[in-house]
Amino acid sequence: MRQEIKTSCLKRLKRIEGQVRGLAGMVDDDRYCIDIVTQIAAARTALRRVEEEILRDHVAHCVEHAITSGDKADQRRKIAELMDVVSRADR
Repeated sequence: MRQEIKTSCLKRLKRIEGQVRGLAGMVDDDRYCIDIVTQIAAARTALRRVEEEILRDHVAHCVEHAITSGDKADQRRKIAELMDVVSRADR
């Protein structure tokens, strides 16, 4: 993973960590259910953005390297990995 992507993702994940702690506090404080659900959706969206950023970096470097290497087995492996992770992300 490129350093700039790593730094960006770590920053986002720390913010998400704070959101999740805030959610626990909301539940503990018996906050209104819809407010909690709204914040859960925001945390899920934030996680999805981190996932997309990491996946984009993976494709730009790891998958691209496999394609340009000419190694057919590595190419198949990387494409299979990519397809697996994309199908899991849709669930």
